[in-house]
Amino acid sequence: MRFKVDEIASVIKEEIAQYRGEIDVAEVGRILEVGDGIARIYGLSNAMAGEMLEFENGTIGQVFNLEETAIGAVVLGDYLGLKEGDAVRGTGQLLSVPVGEALIGRVVDPLGRPLDGKGSIESPHRRPVETPAPGIAERQPVDQPLQTGIKAIDSMIPIGRGQRELIIGDRKTGKTAIGIDAILNQKGTGVICVYVAIGQKESTVAGVVQVLRDHGAMDYTIVVAAGSSDPAPLQYVAPYAGCAMAEYFMYEHGKDTLCVYDDLSKQAAAYRQLSLLLRRPPGREAYPGDVFYLHSRLLERSCKLANRYIIVPKSAPADTKEGLTQKEYIGVPGKHEAEHDLKAMGRDDVEVRVQPGSGGSLTALPVIETLEGEVSAYIPTNVISITDGQIYLEPDLFFAGVRPAINVGISVSRVGGKAQIKAMKKVAGSLRLDLAAYRDLEAFAQLGTELDPATQRQLDRGKAMVELLKQGQCKPYHVADQVLSLFAGTRGFCDDLPISRIAEFETRLLQHIHDEFPEVREEIIRTGDLSDALAEKLREIIKNFKQRFVAENK
Repeated sequence: MRFKVDEIASVIKEEIAQYRGEIDVAEVGRILEVGDGIARIYGLSNAMAGEMLEFENGTIGQVFNLEETAIGAVVLGDYLGLKEGDAVRGTGQLLSVPVGEALIGRVVDPLGRPLDGKGSIESPHRRPVETPAPGIAERQPVDQPLQTGIKAIDSMIPIGRGQRELIIGDRKTGKTAIGIDAILNQKGTGVICVYVAIGQKESTVAGVVQVLRDHGAMDYTIVVAAGSSDPAPLQYVAPYAGCAMAEYFMYEHGKDTLCVYDDLSKQAAAYRQLSLLLRRPPGREAYPGDVFYLHSRLLERSCKLANRYIIVPKSAPADTKEGLTQKEYIGVPGKHEAEHDLKAMGRDDVEVRVQPGSGGSLTALPVIETLEGEVSAYIPTNVISITDGQIYLEPDLFFAGVRPAINVGISVSRVGGKAQIKAMKKVAGSLRLDLAAYRDLEAFAQLGTELDPATQRQLDRGKAMVELLKQGQCKPYHVADQVLSLFAGTRGFCDDLPISRIAEFETRLLQHIHDEFPEVREEIIRTGDLSDALAEKLREIIKNFKQRFVAENK
């Protein structure tokens, strides 16, 4: 073999040209022991809690325990490729994930690495997976509806943008279906959705992704998946990573976002595994003492951010972000302060505006799985106390064919009517109480006693409303259609119809109004209200349609 002198010379010249006289200083430790997703490391005495580590084979880790002679770290990846004595490098940075537009429509793992085979994700933006929740002054009250498209939820347990609403129930009662329907219903609303699958079967996650694709929802959705076969550290970090991806759009672009964490009981189990392996003291049900903080620091990041105000010339374009003063005006007090400064300036060519890109929101729908309906277990009670309400799904209702199987007696939204349009408040104001009363009456009627006419009417209304609130999976209703449907039910038009015909009556009624009276629906969409004149007109339309429907079905 002969050497080519000119080639060797050119390589040496290139190496000399690229030479930098800088020394790469990094703290390097050694693995003392490794296994089950955790590693004990000696020599990283300056490591911080939560710091990102790099192992010799390129795997990422995170510092968990700071002990006297060593540190305990979790391995976010394949720990089988690590062995005792391997070098570990501290990065001096907190664990972060890629964020931004490049992730929309992709399926990624909790570290932002693609799982969908569509190539690498190139994004210039990164965010730490753990960030402090916004303070009181940086928030505003939740008052804007986030429509799920599910009649039973939007009418009785309304969810607002920035709210945290828990979905709780036994396995196989339709918890994931509610989260998926809520994502499907955000089509065309500008809401960015993040679906976090924790500890689920890979086939289940693939099915969810396919449903989202089939309905065009992947155009505005990111799926973060940590499957049941993934190491516990990845399952633990998945919800924080999903939250960071949503926060980017909330903070940087002022967008409304929705996060579905499916489910947090599996994340708590993964955290328990890590804590026990790292020899943290166990508490109730063997969970560590800080398991409440595990979920509170995640869910407190959900909020409706306060608007920021700027003073700009009246002729300035709508997307102007820079004001005339350097002062920052946050929230409603900030608006009054800006108006005061405006008066002091004594100029009539400027005005106070909401700063574009402010006032975004992050709505959280955490899912918790109960065992045998045990709502008073440790993790369910913890998460119920953190969230702004819960949707409880009951197996008995599910198997009786009432789907979604929502128990309206236990389910509640602590934001309530503030997150509803006026039209929905008018048609569904007492619906929740009526249905809860119907459940009690139903148990009483089973005794076979003679019922007075008023009680019988209440029973008939309850049966009709239960049937009307049934809804197929992946079939979200527009809020105007929900108002029309519930108006027919709460005003008694379905009471005397056979139960088996109510679904057909509803479908044909909505089609009739779509085709013959589109102005009614458009007015509800435009005003968000149901005026007395419109209600009277709607009553007449439904009355005439019902006469025709009954005549056809004799």
